[in-house]
Amino acid sequence: MKTKIISLGGTTEKGYAALCGEYYKRMGEVTECDLKPEALPADPTEGQIRAALEKEADRILGEIPKQSLVIALCVEGKQVSSEELAELLAKGALNGKSSVTCIIGSSYGLSDRVKKAADCRLSLSRLTLPHKLARLVLAEALYRAGEINKGTRYHK
Repeated sequence: MKTKIISLGGTTEKGYAALCGEYYKRMGEVTECDLKPEALPADPTEGQIRAALEKEADRILGEIPKQSLVIALCVEGKQVSSEELAELLAKGALNGKSSVTCIIGSSYGLSDRVKKAADCRLSLSRLTLPHKLARLVLAEALYRAGEINKGTRYHK
């Protein structure tokens, strides 16, 4: 299954990029789409944050391929096991989804519009993770789920 990771803010640290790249190489077709977060003042108001999230939503939604299983990563999302993620991806494929798109929001999260457009909302952890680490955890989780679905010994 093709994979696309949309992230508001990328990682410029070579170590994280190399680690993610290793999983992407193993997975096959993976595309990263790093979008620049909207500029906000140092102490933004709730209205400014909402407006920024809506502008980001326009760009995010425009990047989602048709027939893609859309997963929004957000704090209120469900935490799942590796097996449950594998099952989610397998069901998506059975339901005609030709790809999976995972969305990592800005430091202020994702707009409700993006969350509603998603097929599911997932949380990687109850801990707050920096983008670079969230992307790495996501890369490994997707790779592991794919290996579970293939029946390999990676997931013991």
